[in-house]
Amino acid sequence: MPPSLPAPGRLARLLFDSVHLRNLVYNQCWEDPAVDREALRLRPEDRVLVITSAGCNALDYALTGARVLAVDVNPRQNHLLELKRAGIRALDFESFFELFGAGGSARTREIYAGLRHALPEPSRDHWDKEIRLFEPGRARGRSFYYGGTSGLVALAAKVWLRHGARLWGLVERLLDARSLEEQKGLYRAEVRHRLLSEGFLRLVGSPAVMPLLGVPEPQRRMVAGSPGGFPGYLRDCLDHVMSVALLRENYFWSVYLTGSYSRESCPRYLQRASFGRLKGGLVENVRTFTGTVTGCLARETEPITAFVLLDHMDWLADHPRLLEEEWAWIFRLAGPGARVIFRSGGRDELFLPLSVLRRLLFERERAEELHRRDRVGTYASFHIARLAPAL
Repeated sequence: MPPSLPAPGRLARLLFDSVHLRNLVYNQCWEDPAVDREALRLRPEDRVLVITSAGCNALDYALTGARVLAVDVNPRQNHLLELKRAGIRALDFESFFELFGAGGSARTREIYAGLRHALPEPSRDHWDKEIRLFEPGRARGRSFYYGGTSGLVALAAKVWLRHGARLWGLVERLLDARSLEEQKGLYRAEVRHRLLSEGFLRLVGSPAVMPLLGVPEPQRRMVAGSPGGFPGYLRDCLDHVMSVALLRENYFWSVYLTGSYSRESCPRYLQRASFGRLKGGLVENVRTFTGTVTGCLARETEPITAFVLLDHMDWLADHPRLLEEEWAWIFRLAGPGARVIFRSGGRDELFLPLSVLRRLLFERERAEELHRRDRVGTYASFHIARLAPAL
């Protein structure tokens, strides 16, 4: 008999684990921190737990004066945040912006030598080998922002826009648009029907591509089961992005088209004034933990008042026992007035265990209003909840 093959779901999970546990996945955060800050109403007295991702948003929250605990099961994501922390401590603003704003520099090795001493040993060992990701002559696409698996997808999409769809001239016009009306008009009249073909969208939403973007199988199924499936979901995403902000000012998307941030359109940690405040001491408000959220919380003793769970709940949607265990620790460590935010590929929060839902007081109207302003636009829902005490 021929050897048995893994079931499709198991195969997708194996592919996702292979990508996620062996690679840098996210080279920038894919959640809008302006929405997060308003949702959580962060204060200096807050203590925040956040999934690290690329660390941009952990640094953003630290600018409120809050203390931030960044947690990620993928050590490479924490190595990236530690590289940013070391650069803030050791570099001048211009050198720091060369790396993380421009996406690399001809002086990368020289700049790295100036911050290397400020790295913890595990991160130093990692970047001694991987700092090439910031060297234009060696980096894929000549930019760090085409590195990692998400950067690989971004670069492939850029190549397709140039040479496959032959849309690059229109993309440049979108980037030059001076008003939302001009941008939306151009997008609707000349770009949308050529860019968002059924075949292309099905490829983007396939089990082969989704793991490269850090999308686990349970979340992929949520999206596939939405009205219109992946093509309808992705069309809605791009329609929202084109209507919520000018593309050239929407750094989440423009960095993947250009390979760099501009001084005017970038995460807050890359703004000169914010860099100065972080360097002045606020960067010390951020620390990292490599492991699961449950594993991190089991080691903590000090209360946490804000939990930023990104789309992490979707990752555990097939494992209610793990969800219940993690939420038990969240409820145990929650301080007075604690609140939580998370995003999902699903339309609602009802996939959470009933025992969890009973202790969450959702602010649905405010969440929906903020969700409409989110510049990333790739999630089906956004949730804000206060944590109710046990009965």
